[in-house]
Amino acid sequence: MNRQEVRRRIEEVGIVPSIRVSTTEDALFAAEAVATGGIPIAEVALTVPEAVKAISHLVQHVPNLIVGAGGVSDFVTAGRCIDAGASFLTSDAFDPEIIGFAVQQGVVVFPGVLTPTEISAALKLEPDFVKIVPCGHLGGESYIRALKTMYPDVRMIAAGGVTQRNAFDLIRAGAVALGVGGELIPRQAVRRRQADMIVELAGRFVHAVQSCRAQFSGA
Repeated sequence: MNRQEVRRRIEEVGIVPSIRVSTTEDALFAAEAVATGGIPIAEVALTVPEAVKAISHLVQHVPNLIVGAGGVSDFVTAGRCIDAGASFLTSDAFDPEIIGFAVQQGVVVFPGVLTPTEISAALKLEPDFVKIVPCGHLGGESYIRALKTMYPDVRMIAAGGVTQRNAFDLIRAGAVALGVGGELIPRQAVRRRQADMIVELAGRFVHAVQSCRAQFSGA
């Protein structure tokens, strides 16, 4: 898939699972479980041991899964992730060098930003999305709504503090997608290999996004 196709697919699904686990095997298990639950996207955090290897494995062995790298902190690591097959890169903070590198390589990128100043700076580099993080600790949907008033055409991904309880409201406030971690992939479920639990949670998040869009599109 090219950059435009990946961007469009992320928008369609509306959920970006953040996989932050303790082992490579856990990462593979979690990614396959969320895909089974209807979310064919996996953001593998670079805190996962041998994360680049996990990205490569998922790209090669899980058909139709869009695999990305999370928490990218420098362009050297970004290059390794792209070489492994990552279709998108995310960062936890605003780093112009990473954005510029990803755009140059034709890879979807969404930097972590929080303030209007950071959003304005990021937009000059033309990322595909901006990830508002941690939005849950700064008003959640009300903060997203306020930012959308200032930047109505910016594709915002709400992350940090996203739960089943606020997923619907964050989409209604204007987020095009949600970045979800432990609320979707509980550590206990991963440790006990409870794939059914993750599949169930994935379905709930998918339903929240789809029902909000249907309700407010007039469907």
